[in-house]
Amino acid sequence: MDTDAIAAKPPVPALDGLPPDLRRWAAAAIFTALAMASLDTAIANIALPAIATDLHVSPAEVVWVVNVYQIALVATLLPLGALGEIVGHQRIYLGGLLLFTLASLACACAWSLESLLIARALQGLGASGVMSVNSALVRFVYGNRLLGRGFGHNALVVATAFTLGPTIASGILALGPWPWLFAINVPIGLIAMGIGLKTLPATPRAVHAFDFAGAVLAACCLGLFIIGIGSAAHETSPGLVVIELIAAVLLGWLLTRRQADHPAPMLPIDLFRRPMFALSAATAVCSFAVQGLSFVALPFYFEDVLLRSQVETGFFLTPWPLVVAIMAPIGGRLSDRYPVGILGGLGLLLLGLGMVLLALLPASPGIVNIVWRMVVCGVGFGLFQTPNIKALMSSAPSHRSGSASGIVATARLTGQTIGAALAALCFALAGRDGALLALALGAGFAALGSVMSFLRLAVAPQGNA
Repeated sequence: MDTDAIAAKPPVPALDGLPPDLRRWAAAAIFTALAMASLDTAIANIALPAIATDLHVSPAEVVWVVNVYQIALVATLLPLGALGEIVGHQRIYLGGLLLFTLASLACACAWSLESLLIARALQGLGASGVMSVNSALVRFVYGNRLLGRGFGHNALVVATAFTLGPTIASGILALGPWPWLFAINVPIGLIAMGIGLKTLPATPRAVHAFDFAGAVLAACCLGLFIIGIGSAAHETSPGLVVIELIAAVLLGWLLTRRQADHPAPMLPIDLFRRPMFALSAATAVCSFAVQGLSFVALPFYFEDVLLRSQVETGFFLTPWPLVVAIMAPIGGRLSDRYPVGILGGLGLLLLGLGMVLLALLPASPGIVNIVWRMVVCGVGFGLFQTPNIKALMSSAPSHRSGSASGIVATARLTGQTIGAALAALCFALAGRDGALLALALGAGFAALGSVMSFLRLAVAPQGNA
């Protein structure tokens, strides 16, 4: 470990990023915190039955342990990304990591459902601080020359956390009670904080003031949207769902009116006027909607339609994220040589083909017959993901990296939420055949995303202007 390099305060980075030694340590801090935030959703899902038993609450009540984290996370991504442009991305990242670590300790010490929900909301806010500026920091740490590689590593971390999350959670629960799932974040978070304080670059800072009223409008808009989609998935009264979604749209309209002349609007309308940015964000929502549809529908498909056991289902779900983790750095390197429109379009075509192949499985397929279809989905998703993030971030000016980074995370979480809600709707409409309907709908989203990706071939690149 080069203590002299780490002890030095890194300068404002040039376009080619940090020096190699410093870059490795800065990347370690970034990816450690990202892995913790990504893992925490998966491990909380696994722990819900144990938490419900220990705290003497019903399944309907304990599901809020996941929901409150998700709402706090999504609602604050854009405000924190915008704040990062003003105070420095590294400060938002480190502040979010500190809050996430302290909130993890509070989760481990929770004595009631109410105290756990408060701690989980704070933990979601901390995770938002990490995720909102994650892509922006990767951009400044790796620089334009290695941007594809940096986002490939970033996608590798997320995919690996997604793959290993249930296994890690099950292993921890086999050794101790559910508070251990949260307590393990504390020492890891402190180590990441120590490295990050010494190595994360001081990014350029905007001169305009932070719009606190706009931040409240943005948080309420996104929060109500996620609540509305979740309410639809849980078959809440249609009237209430409509009210929640209309309120979200109204707040979004008020926000755009309020910030119409703002130099860096929180809901980045200025960036969406750039065709490459808008198309990349839209394709991201489509791809993650496919993922949300799939990972809700496939367990029911494997168990209820193909009559496989829970253990087999877990095995069949593994190849997709595992192959995404393998493909992420490959896609990053390819994006440094080939147009994102081609890579993303081909990737989503493969993803859609995989969905169709899964839907066309015979009544009693063999293990290999299922696995190779899941591999096709993973290759397609992995080929799309990293180049798309690079295109989205590169099409925004460097001084708007915080807002662009917030859109990267918002598009992912919004797409997953929409996909999960649509999967629930498919089951409500088609019963046992809902899984097949969800797979068909996923193929449609992939086809739509592929068309939008190929449209990017006709768009002139935009970047650091």
